[in-house]
Amino acid sequence: MITIALAGNPNCGKTTLFNSLTGATAHVGNWPGVTVDKREGTCKKGSQPVSVVDLPGIYSLSPYTPEEVIARNFILDSKPDCVIDVVDSTNLERNLYLTTQFLEMDVPVVVALNMTDELDKRGDKIDAKYLEEVLEVPVVRISAFTGYGIKDLINRAIAASSRKRRGISVLASTAVSDMIAKVAERMNDETESPVFHAIKLIEGDSVEREVHKKSTAYADELLADFDDEVFGKDIEALVANERYNYITAHYSPALKKKEGDNKKLTKSERIDRVLTHKIWGIPIFALIMFVIFHLTFSEDFLFLGAMGAFGKYRGDEAQWICFEGSYFEGLFGSSDGINSPGVILANLVNGLTGMIQGGVTDGLTSIGTAEWAVGLVGDGILGGLFAVIGFLPQILLLFLFFSILEDSGYMARVAFILDRIFRRLGLSGRAFMPMIMGFGCSVPAMINTRTLADERERTATIRVIPFFSCGAKLPILTAIAGGMIGAFGVGDAGLITFLMYFVGLVVALASVLVMRNTTLRGTLTPFIMELPEYRAPGFKSTMLLLWDKCKHFIKKAFTIILASTIIIWFISHFGWKWNYLPDERMGESILASLGSLIQPLFTPLGFGAQLTDGLAGAGWVFAVAAITGLVAKENVIATFGTLAAAVVTGFVADEALGGVDAVTKLIGVTGISGAGCIAFILFNMLTIPCFAACATAKSELPKGKFKWTLLFWVVTSYSVAAMVYTVGAFVWPIAIWAVVIAAAVAGIILFNIKAKKKAKAKEIKA
Repeated sequence: MITIALAGNPNCGKTTLFNSLTGATAHVGNWPGVTVDKREGTCKKGSQPVSVVDLPGIYSLSPYTPEEVIARNFILDSKPDCVIDVVDSTNLERNLYLTTQFLEMDVPVVVALNMTDELDKRGDKIDAKYLEEVLEVPVVRISAFTGYGIKDLINRAIAASSRKRRGISVLASTAVSDMIAKVAERMNDETESPVFHAIKLIEGDSVEREVHKKSTAYADELLADFDDEVFGKDIEALVANERYNYITAHYSPALKKKEGDNKKLTKSERIDRVLTHKIWGIPIFALIMFVIFHLTFSEDFLFLGAMGAFGKYRGDEAQWICFEGSYFEGLFGSSDGINSPGVILANLVNGLTGMIQGGVTDGLTSIGTAEWAVGLVGDGILGGLFAVIGFLPQILLLFLFFSILEDSGYMARVAFILDRIFRRLGLSGRAFMPMIMGFGCSVPAMINTRTLADERERTATIRVIPFFSCGAKLPILTAIAGGMIGAFGVGDAGLITFLMYFVGLVVALASVLVMRNTTLRGTLTPFIMELPEYRAPGFKSTMLLLWDKCKHFIKKAFTIILASTIIIWFISHFGWKWNYLPDERMGESILASLGSLIQPLFTPLGFGAQLTDGLAGAGWVFAVAAITGLVAKENVIATFGTLAAAVVTGFVADEALGGVDAVTKLIGVTGISGAGCIAFILFNMLTIPCFAACATAKSELPKGKFKWTLLFWVVTSYSVAAMVYTVGAFVWPIAIWAVVIAAAVAGIILFNIKAKKKAKAKEIKA
């Protein structure tokens, strides 16, 4: 099967094109030897099926970032049959810089002029035929968003893949052309794509010099006498300048801009005057985030219930919009208000899973199935799985909102407006992108830190990414927030969840400030980022993204989480002599004894053993749930769902509407306080992430940093949770924590003063 590689700059629409080409056939793996995502799929839209590989977005083929190395190595070593160079038509000159480098390789190239619909809206035009003549490769006008030109693109790529192509350079008439020709001739028998390798050698490319040492020595001989009157011996700067000069002179005439007032603001510029305002930009972002959480988690939509809009329905008519007496009772809301769309969807799924769980349990009981088998299937398997699956609608809805913000171009603006704040903390605005990706999953977020040039900045960013709660932690936040409302009768799930995310953000920024002023001091690189045009997200690509997230979640539920719930059920219903224990004797189980052993460790956090009342008997459930969450965060709620039926008297499967009900019952039985619940959320949000994230962090961090990162996660989560619980439960410890924080700040200041004196002394000595 023909293999086609998709390449291009970030924000050029490459991912949208990949989704349009491959659809549901796309799958994600890892590049050999690295943890960067490798996206592959099959396209059947052309004259024959082809394999499509989506390369990381890059600006050049110089080895400054791992993404550039991956893209370069794939084209040179794996030798795809054709490279589709995706070019943003609205930023033609900058995108064609990468094109000039692809043209230097001995590989068939097809240029895809993407976003032509946006160009047409501006009234601008690109002469694709002219561009095809000067580039000497096929050029196709497309719109990945609307699907225009995609079939023609893939057919021309298939046709191009059958023809061999020799690399050519736009540097043929420059001051370095003779050197390029001589080095390329010498490398002709040594490697394929000699023109590309020759240019990289004279640029001083470290990767090329390591591989082609003999040719490097020859190139150095030629470079010894070279000294340009403008750039001196900085060949790389000279080459970059010559590339842009050539693009301006030969390629730019293909773009015909609309005649008229060039000073007229574009739609994106008018929107940016509001959304990136130096005063209102950040408050608007905070408001947008609050609205997203409100729509996803609130049980009082638009706070109508709090305003008394449903007061007349209290009493006998409390469930005026519910299916009273059915599994769907409370689906749309109650006298306290209307449920948000996210809660309605979650209630619907929980109602269906509740019916299935109750039906299976009743069916097994009616045919005389053994008690342990009924418990294993009903509570151990279905109870744990359904407790997690019940949160899938809200997770997908949250992903939908974040995807819309990302694809519309707004998230790039947020990175821009946060840059000035981040710089005071020791990070560039570029670090915000991997951080915000942490709301989806920590693994790709940590991988994305490779775009950060400074190693210390990357380390600090990787360490705080888990504080931006991923989708796996979302069920914990939602279940505990809902359980607190059910148990204590106060609060709003959407507001509590939003505040927990906000606390995670504050802890992340505070941690960065400490690290960048102590152990990870360093200089910041300039933050240069292109702001893409605002555009409406594509429905198809967005749905494919949600489907991919759904598949990943379901796969995890029926593998890691299923195995975990079965293990938890077994060790909670068997003693050390492997004798079966019914629910009422769970206190004698293996799990209970292990939980009781570790429970005191969490006493300062409010969900461990206490000398006073509360957490009596079954308090170890919270400690056990926190530990099982180290494997996969979804296990926390799966543990609650599995154990609730046994720990809580009278809590049977067919009465459960999911993890919220289980947590509500457990809060009531254990007597854990509201402060303890918040501390439990924060500990699970901030502590060691899942095994997959830990493996990624280990591979991305510099050697020797991972063990200190694990310690950092444990200390931070324990300290923050202890602070919140002790202050929330007793108030007076606030004085102690104030002294501790003040001492830490003073220590950092003294450390910085000492470090500056040492640096100044070294400078004077030098």
